[in-house]
Amino acid sequence: MPNAPGSAAPIPVPATPVRFQVRDIILWVLITFLVPALYILAFRHKLAPQNGLLTLHAEIPGRFVQAFFVALATYVVSRLEKRPLLTYGMPPRQAFGARFWEGCAWGFVMMSLILLVIRLTGHFQIDSVALSGRAVFKYAVGWALVFYFVAISEEFIFRGYILFLYTQRMRFWRGALVLSVLFGVAHLGNPGENVFGIVQVIVVGLIFCFTIRRTGTLWLAVGFHASWDWAQTFFYGTADSGLFGVGRFLNTSSAGPRWLTGGSAGPEGSVVALIVLLLFALLVHLRFPNAIYPDRAQ
Repeated sequence: MPNAPGSAAPIPVPATPVRFQVRDIILWVLITFLVPALYILAFRHKLAPQNGLLTLHAEIPGRFVQAFFVALATYVVSRLEKRPLLTYGMPPRQAFGARFWEGCAWGFVMMSLILLVIRLTGHFQIDSVALSGRAVFKYAVGWALVFYFVAISEEFIFRGYILFLYTQRMRFWRGALVLSVLFGVAHLGNPGENVFGIVQVIVVGLIFCFTIRRTGTLWLAVGFHASWDWAQTFFYGTADSGLFGVGRFLNTSSAGPRWLTGGSAGPEGSVVALIVLLLFALLVHLRFPNAIYPDRAQ
């Protein structure tokens, strides 16, 4: 069957089962986590949110370190195993390509739709514009960098090399479920999280896996992830996993039941977010009807 317009060419499936060197997996884990962990340990007092507030000064260096080392780890194992990064769904030439920007657009639109629904119920409002002049540009770019690094680190960790490993040993969706649950567990330590927030994290992990399955690339998920967080923290100035960012474009407020507003977790902890994310998954299904990312157990 020919690919739908806008679809990527299918990722080639190895003719024989892929053999992995335990050495390579251990090396990936060490590069990905050891240096960032040492950095966080050394600067933990400076990196910790003060009074529940995130700042660019603290966030940009730490997030960059995390993103850099998981990207480096993935590159190193790709060279050792003689596989192109395309195999892991991260072709470098598409880093800022059409799929990335499409993901950015969808992330912003979906977060806006969530807040619009909550606004229509009378539980969310925009109070004022918080920034003006050069500060708008400074914080818009600063938070864009922060959340680009966040998206790179989390997508490369949970839906990059390790997803490839899983899908060479089990069905794609079984591996996607395991990694999405781990993605949710990784967010349990966030202050202000609630049950809906963690469920949303697991669901969005599965949906990001779905975008990879249908497009063959992580870049749409990276764009969506970065834009979603940027819209939530910077543009609308809402809580994000219980934390607020310093340098918000808008001052907003919400009041009402936590299941609707998201409470301290922010709008992503709302039941509305789950509905909107399922709508996004349907749109992805319609736009990209054919599977691109291989499933070894097919």
